[in-house]
Amino acid sequence: MIRLALCCLFTKEPIKFRTTTVRYLSTLEKKSIDHLEYIDELICANLSALSKAITFCGKNRIGSFRINSDFFPIYTHPEYGYDLKDLPSYQQILLECSDLKDKAVNFGVRLTFHPDQFVVLNSLRRDVVENSIKELSYHGVLSELVGADVINIHGGGGYGNKAEAILRFKTHFKYLPTSVQQRLTVENDDRVFTPEELIPLCHQLNIPFVYDVHHHRCLKDQLSIKEATQMALATWNEREPLFHISSPKCGWEGPPAKIRQHHDFIDINDFPEEWKAISQQITIDIEAKAKECAVLDIYKKMEINRWKMAPICIKN
Repeated sequence: MIRLALCCLFTKEPIKFRTTTVRYLSTLEKKSIDHLEYIDELICANLSALSKAITFCGKNRIGSFRINSDFFPIYTHPEYGYDLKDLPSYQQILLECSDLKDKAVNFGVRLTFHPDQFVVLNSLRRDVVENSIKELSYHGVLSELVGADVINIHGGGGYGNKAEAILRFKTHFKYLPTSVQQRLTVENDDRVFTPEELIPLCHQLNIPFVYDVHHHRCLKDQLSIKEATQMALATWNEREPLFHISSPKCGWEGPPAKIRQHHDFIDINDFPEEWKAISQQITIDIEAKAKECAVLDIYKKMEINRWKMAPICIKN
């Protein structure tokens, strides 16, 4: 049974998430305006937007929503970072997060995170590792507040020696808080680490593997899609497996750089046949530029082809 996931943003629906920049916050400071009040305003707006996103997903049978990492803007910045307790609406924010957690459960919408590319747990640079741990810790706090069960990252860099890079990942994993370790997943990418290289790491750390079939097609290894799929499923234990799919911007015959880039929509032919045969329920992130339009489009194509889709039940 398959449930489709929408990633972060909307293209046509009037649901917008807000963020800011350090540069803008510095202008507020020059005007003697409390930047925390502004951040408080942004967070409250994002809580409202997430509520609308969950409602939209539930009513349109979209079973999962990936929350943008800037949900609490500039949270880990060395100068403008903050603790939620510093915000004027702290108690209200906690209450609304709890309500959102319940709402996601009632609408049958799974919530996940995919931190930005600057999170590199196996970096050779100490400052990058420290900032990565800080950023992942923030995601752990946010995940506990809203009930997200996945914090997904890539394997990181190879740095000329992938074996040592994997060892650094394992070493730095130990410094992550429990809230992160319990949710962390690792995904193959299209330039450095393949499924074959990351799945053993997942077994060693007892963390799930998120299989991105598009990345695997761009960066092949000795595993077939069927083998990678089955090996990925075996890493998930009690949680629902998560997969990623996208289609190349200019088709598979286009230039290599364009093949890595995501199309606005998903080509139904890019869905692996092996995924149709999975007996358990799985989540598939639809990584397409058209966002909710792409998810609804592929949903219709799946229904026409009579795929087994997981029902989304809104509880009273």
